[in-house]
Amino acid sequence: MTELATMDFHPQPQAGEAKPWAFPAPERGTLDNGLTVLRCHRPGQQVVAVEMLLDAPLEAEPAGLDGVATIMARAFSEGTDKHSAEEFAAELERCGGTLDAYADHPGVRLSLEVPASRLAKGLGLIADALRAPAFADSEVERLVRNRLDEIPHELANPSRRAAKELSKELFPASSRMSRPRQGSEETVTGIDSATVRAFYEQHVRPATATAVVVGDLTGVDLDALLGDTLGTWTGSAGRPRPIPAVVADDTGRVVIVDRPGAVQTQLLLGRIGPDRHDRVWPAQVLGTYCLGGTLTSRLDRVLREEKGYTYGVRAFGQVLRSAPDGTGAALLAISGSVDTPNTGPALDDLWTVLRTLAAEGLTDAERDVAVQNLVGVAPLKYETAAAVASTLADQVEQHLPDHYQADLYRQLAATGTVEATAAVVNAFPVDRLVTVLVGDAAQIKAPVEALGIGEVTVVTAE
Repeated sequence: MTELATMDFHPQPQAGEAKPWAFPAPERGTLDNGLTVLRCHRPGQQVVAVEMLLDAPLEAEPAGLDGVATIMARAFSEGTDKHSAEEFAAELERCGGTLDAYADHPGVRLSLEVPASRLAKGLGLIADALRAPAFADSEVERLVRNRLDEIPHELANPSRRAAKELSKELFPASSRMSRPRQGSEETVTGIDSATVRAFYEQHVRPATATAVVVGDLTGVDLDALLGDTLGTWTGSAGRPRPIPAVVADDTGRVVIVDRPGAVQTQLLLGRIGPDRHDRVWPAQVLGTYCLGGTLTSRLDRVLREEKGYTYGVRAFGQVLRSAPDGTGAALLAISGSVDTPNTGPALDDLWTVLRTLAAEGLTDAERDVAVQNLVGVAPLKYETAAAVASTLADQVEQHLPDHYQADLYRQLAATGTVEATAAVVNAFPVDRLVTVLVGDAAQIKAPVEALGIGEVTVVTAE
């Protein structure tokens, strides 16, 4: 009889002691030209992230030129006084960097990612783009054509079309927030290199800008690098722009954007609520997550798992514009899509979820899962320098202290079930939601009217 061979196994690895984690705190400084700098050393992050924040909000766009901030943002990488558009792209590629830019209600953002070993080159390129952008006629004309080509695709996208209609419904026509962030066909057509340069000269200057630099800065003399690059950018002193209060009408009502023959209905329910300066924000985040933040949330359990109406419904809060005096606002919304025949039943069940939540509240189990998902996985969320830099930049845009994100996680962990329930019920009152439906009005109008959730209006899709 053959004796069986024995095997020696390595000892099973044991979990180590958990290390405390907190969102990293940056160091602040100011260059001689007035540029504010936030830096955050992250050992091991060999791809450095740089966020540039420019105080050029959408509300500053001249009348009739909605979209000029977007065209300006895109044109920063289309040539400088040193490089043509093609040369700039080649130099950026040569140093292994990527550069993105966009305009939103708080201002314009440029996002650079570059290997730490090429940081000097990357900072030099972004400095040239800000210091002396070419804004060549041909490049601006191309960007305008590209933007005009995007608009029909946005209007054809049900979720984008719903967002456009909700903004139009919530905000007064005089408010920039009521109109598309990147401009409409009518306004973008009037943009040229002269209007772009005029907007740049009026609003872009180092004294009102902020640079956020995050990554492994071992052996990097960042002060010297910044001085040789962004420090060469000059401009007038300027003043911080006043932040107007956000005005909105959340009277409960329904708007159907008619898409004859649509097999699905896009849902977007929304209203305006407090921003991150309000003490209720942590509880609101927690409660909203329980309502519709993940596949196990209440909305998904009913509309997706039990009824099979949808692949998923989400509830969220998105800051639109913040102000330290409490006049800022966030969009509180519920979004998803359902098949056309079940639009009425799905909305009925959605309202039932909201009413039940108000009557019975959240459970401790729901609260515990939300805390674990929001707080427990935070270290994974911020593994990259870009994620840290983006959050720090958000804090600057929203006039929050540098320790805000770290405080937020502590507050989320300490928030109880009753507090989270009150916050989410106040965030989504059943009689104060503007509901936008993009779908076949002939099939969904009557069932929606029967629900009694507000006056129903039908508009024609462009």
